[in-house]
Amino acid sequence: MSFGENILQYKDDILRDLKTLLEIRSVSSESEENCVRALDFVLKRAEEMGLETKNTDNIAGHVQLGSSGKLCGVLTHLDVVPAGKNWTVEPFTLTRKDGRLFGRGIDDDKGASIIDLYCLKALKDSGIEGKNTLRAIFGTDEEIGMTDMETYFKSEPLPDLSFTPDSDYGICFAEKGILQIKIYSDRNDGTVLSAIKAGDAVNAVPDEAKALLYVSESETNHLKAASKKYDGKFNFIDTIDGLVIESFGKASHACEPEKGFNAALALTEFLNGEFSEEEVGSLCDFIGFAVRRETDGTSLGLKMRDYVSGDLSCNLGKIRLNDNSAYLTLDIRYPVTMSGKSILARVEKSAELRDLKVEVIHHAEPLYLPKESRTIELLSSAYESVIGEKPELYSTGGGTYARMLGGKGVAFGPAFKDDNVNMHNADESIDEEKFFLHAKICLETMYRMYTEEI
Repeated sequence: MSFGENILQYKDDILRDLKTLLEIRSVSSESEENCVRALDFVLKRAEEMGLETKNTDNIAGHVQLGSSGKLCGVLTHLDVVPAGKNWTVEPFTLTRKDGRLFGRGIDDDKGASIIDLYCLKALKDSGIEGKNTLRAIFGTDEEIGMTDMETYFKSEPLPDLSFTPDSDYGICFAEKGILQIKIYSDRNDGTVLSAIKAGDAVNAVPDEAKALLYVSESETNHLKAASKKYDGKFNFIDTIDGLVIESFGKASHACEPEKGFNAALALTEFLNGEFSEEEVGSLCDFIGFAVRRETDGTSLGLKMRDYVSGDLSCNLGKIRLNDNSAYLTLDIRYPVTMSGKSILARVEKSAELRDLKVEVIHHAEPLYLPKESRTIELLSSAYESVIGEKPELYSTGGGTYARMLGGKGVAFGPAFKDDNVNMHNADESIDEEKFFLHAKICLETMYRMYTEEI
């Protein structure tokens, strides 16, 4: 029996604390206060367990076991993306249904956070003497830029070996570069298109978008009829301010935009198809010729791939258009052997054609860890002892704390690739048996980090 089996004795306590954590609406793009509440809750529970804790500027913190040897870390985040639409259960609580655990953050990343905490408790309760120092490190703004870890590591050392359970099993040895940019104008120059609002997060495919237009009754009737020839679901509302067109899609994570249906791109394709550039304005027209309905950046001149991490992906996450301003955001995940500076230059060249400006919101360089590293060796052996087979090594377009770890950490779990967890989408959930299988793998891994030579 692997040491990881010991986590199952805490199953009821894990679910109780997970329910409490999910009920804290720690959406980092909306409420810094709630993110602090989530961090306070985890650190307080750790103290009640007799573990050492430290809060770093109310934006990150850690729970520690041991004080010798090498420093080993497990990093998770307590913030989540907005709930969005179309949930069949209440998003901000724990729902157990049909063998699954539902709630915003159950997979990304609150579930793993609670598991990390109880892994430390299990090790402490066992009385095992460790050779190394083990830290569970918690952040609160991973979803909007990872300044939490930038702040944390200004005063704390980087771990010598680490992982972040914020992706899938097996082991993610390469993460694509992430370039998040804002393309904008100081004004709305459209004569018919008055406003657009779409998306709540840069790193998610928007599942809803709305546009306000100044049109006549006959033009409204034409648009209703014309909408049937476009790929999308549209709704029309006559208001005192003009015609509102609603567009509906399906959310997904920006690292896999092809798995969603971008409501904003469906709407702008419709508008660009029925109106001139002058009528919709520069920003909407830019989307029509440079972004289109693509997820690979072809029209921006960005279509590329490499043998390590695969294809570039491009997602339009937000649009905001009103009388005084106009902007959109793009989330570009580029292959590990490519240059972010070169990609940015190509976007800037396209934006210049419509006199639009470009601003970098966030840029994270790619991560690539050799398969022969001690980190991958230890994680592989722990996984194999629980599952009975070696883990797959893979690359991802997702962005995790691993890229903050100076080449000494990777993403590892918590989801299994045959489990549709709906990350960043409605009805985020995880199979309950697989959730506790992750818990066993995590404890086995942390046990080895704590007790083996690093």
